[in-house]
Amino acid sequence: MEDYLQGCRAALQESRPLHVVLGNEACDLDSMVSALALAFYLAKTTEAEEVFVPVLNIKRSELPLRGDNIFFLQKVHIPETILIFRDEIDLHALHQAGQLTLILVDHHVLPKSDAALEEAVVEVLDHRPIEQKHCPPCHVSVELVGSCATLVTERILQGAPEILDRQTAALLHGTIILDCVNMDLKIGKATQKDRKYVEKLEALFPDLPKRNDIFDSLQKAKFDVSGLTTEQMLRKDQKIICRQGIKVAISAIYMDLEAFLQRSDLLADLHAFCQAHSYDVLVAMTIFFNTDNEPVRQLAIFCPHGALRMTICGVLESSSSPSLKLTPAPSTHPHLQAYLQGNTQVSRKKLLPLLQEALSVYFDSMKIPSGQPETVVVSREQVDKELDRASNSLIPGLSQDEEDPPLPPTPMNSLVDECPLDQGLPKLSAEAVFEKCSQISLSQSTTASLSKN
Repeated sequence: MEDYLQGCRAALQESRPLHVVLGNEACDLDSMVSALALAFYLAKTTEAEEVFVPVLNIKRSELPLRGDNIFFLQKVHIPETILIFRDEIDLHALHQAGQLTLILVDHHVLPKSDAALEEAVVEVLDHRPIEQKHCPPCHVSVELVGSCATLVTERILQGAPEILDRQTAALLHGTIILDCVNMDLKIGKATQKDRKYVEKLEALFPDLPKRNDIFDSLQKAKFDVSGLTTEQMLRKDQKIICRQGIKVAISAIYMDLEAFLQRSDLLADLHAFCQAHSYDVLVAMTIFFNTDNEPVRQLAIFCPHGALRMTICGVLESSSSPSLKLTPAPSTHPHLQAYLQGNTQVSRKKLLPLLQEALSVYFDSMKIPSGQPETVVVSREQVDKELDRASNSLIPGLSQDEEDPPLPPTPMNSLVDECPLDQGLPKLSAEAVFEKCSQISLSQSTTASLSKN
C-alpha cells in the first residue's frame, strides 16, 4: 500500500488522465480507508496503464481534526505526507481537460460546488440508502451494511484476494470494527456481512490486533483532543442555531471543563473564534468519563452580550423538561458562565430545543415582531458554505445532532419519504457512542446495585 501511494503522488506531476477514487466530505476513517483500499485494488487489477488515485475530500489542514485517522495511519506506518488531499488536486481543471473519471466511495451525492463533476462519475460504492433524485447516472453499488470498508473488503476478496497485504487488511479490519462499534450486538450496527468479512480478514491474517484492543485504541484516538488548538477543538464537533440574525454555536468538547477553562489565552481564543464566524453565543458542552467510568457533562456559555447571556443561562437553569440540574462552577473569565450538569442524560441534542426557547424569550424581551424566519440548525461546514449552498444548507428544525458524523458533515443521502428503508442503518458519531456507553454504564450500575440488595 505504501509504495502504491508514493506512486500516486508522482502521477500528479504528469499530464495524463486520472481515475480518482473520492471519499466523502466528512473524511471519517471509513471514508478515508475505503478510498485508499479501493483505489489500491483497482490499480492492481487493471491491465492497461491507467492511473487510479485516492483523494481525501478535505483540506490537508483539516486532518488534525480526525484523531482516529491520524492514529491509524501511524499505527500501520503510512506517512500522512504521501496522501493526496482535495486542496492538492484540481478536479475541475482535470475534468475540463477531459482527463478525469471519478469513482465515489462512501457517498453518492456530490455537493453543489462539485455539481459539474457529476458527468465524470463512472461508479459509486456506498453503504447508505440511495437518494434517487441525485444519484449519478452510472453503475451504482449500494448495500446497507455497517461500514463501507466491508464492501471494499468484499470486492478485494472476491476479485483478487492475492493482492491483499497485511497493511491494507489491517486498515480494513480496524475500520469495520470501529464503524460497527466492536460488532456489539446491543448497539446493532454490524450486519451479517460486516461480521463475515471481519472474520475472513482475521483468518487470512491471524496476527491482526484483537478486536477489543483496536476498537479501544481507535475510540480513544477519536475522543483525544490533546493535540488540538482551542479553535480546532471548537470546530471538531459543532452545530449552529441561526435565528433572526443571532448565531449560537454549540460545540462538543471531549475533556474536563476545568482543564478547558485553564487553557492558555482561552478568552482571546473564544473572542477570535466568535468574531471570525460571526457567532453571538458559544456553548461548549464538555463530555468525558470519570475514574469510575461514569459519564460527566459540563457546560460553558460564552457571550459578550450581557442580556443575551443572562437570558440563556436563566432558561437553562430553570428548565424542568428536561431538568439539567445545573450547579454554577467557578470561572474567572468575563462573559463566560460555567456549570456542572447533574443530569448527564441531557445530551447536546436535547439541549438544542432549550437554546431555541432561550432565543424566543430573548426576542420577546426585546419586543422583536413575530413572524420572522424560524430557527434553523446547521453544521459549521454548512454555515461556512452558505453563500455557495444556500438552498440546501439551512435545514428548518432540529438536526439529529449526535446521529450526525463529526464535521465536515457527510452529504445527506436518503430514499424517498415514507420508504421503509429511508432511515438506513444507525449513524454513530463520537457523541453517539458516548450516549450508548452512558446508557450501558447506567444499566450495569443499576443491575449491580440491585444484585447487592
